[in-house]
Amino acid sequence: MTVVIRAPGRLGTTAGTASRQVHGLSRRDDYRDGMTDVSLTRPAHPRAAHRLRTWPRVAAAAVALLATWALYVTWDTFVRSGRGQTVDQLALEGAARGQGRLWELAEPVLGVVSTTFVGLALAVAVVLALVRRRWALAAQVVVLVVGANLTTQVLKHVVLDRPALLDVPRADVNTLPSGHTTVAASVAAGLLVAVPRRWRPVVAVAGAGFTAATGVSTLVGQWHRPSDVVAGVLVVLAWGALTCALGAPSSLDRPQDGGTAATAGAVALLLVGAVLSGVVALGALGGAGGTTWGLPTGGGLTAYMGGVLGVVAVTLAASATLLLVRQATARPA
Repeated sequence: MTVVIRAPGRLGTTAGTASRQVHGLSRRDDYRDGMTDVSLTRPAHPRAAHRLRTWPRVAAAAVALLATWALYVTWDTFVRSGRGQTVDQLALEGAARGQGRLWELAEPVLGVVSTTFVGLALAVAVVLALVRRRWALAAQVVVLVVGANLTTQVLKHVVLDRPALLDVPRADVNTLPSGHTTVAASVAAGLLVAVPRRWRPVVAVAGAGFTAATGVSTLVGQWHRPSDVVAGVLVVLAWGALTCALGAPSSLDRPQDGGTAATAGAVALLLVGAVLSGVVALGALGGAGGTTWGLPTGGGLTAYMGGVLGVVAVTLAASATLLLVRQATARPA
């Protein structure tokens, strides 16, 4: 009787090979006998958890394109057409009703938005990304905030025009998109991208509230028309979705990170608010524009309230969309 001694963990030796040939044993049989094969038990590559998923990035790119198209439609409808300018101007003039008391609330909100505020908020978002050792994510936040604000300024002063279709002061001066709204929305979006997964639902809801408050405050002060504010939100949505679509593997979350239930709750809250305010806004703006499907009211106050609710609806919907996009693109394969 021949005894073959095989050293544990060293398959492939002469004795081990001869033993397998004689007895017809395979590598799987060695495993069943308690043997160890280093090549088969090697842990997965440490980068395996950082693989990008394709479909969320395709969806994010589609959202960016849709936001860009919606921006064009907003400009084409409310700036290039006589009816659109009429409704927008009615909303601007309707803001004079009760402006005194409302301005006491709106002025401090607008006072926060400044170059210093953008710099500080951007620094906070970048530091959050760097503390998490996400170097590419820090660059992603900078591109989002800077790109959105530069785009707004170029669109307003270089690309888009405003035909003088109404007999009002400065009828040909384009004010779309709103710079203040872009600043507020881009800061909120930058923080949403930078914070960990569990905190994004909270940041999305808070950011939506801050952006809506800023946009509505510009209406209260008669700084902007409703279409200007909506356009500013859409610029940021386009840039936010684009940066998520092009995010690096280092911007992905850890596989064990949660926040699914909180995300669903935040998205539901934002979308319900968007739908409710959007339905009333459409009715009010339709009534102010003299359409057959609008509310049976008209005038500046109706247009103003429709504009306010329209701004709220678009802001909430954009925040919910960006939250979904960020969560989907940040989840590793």
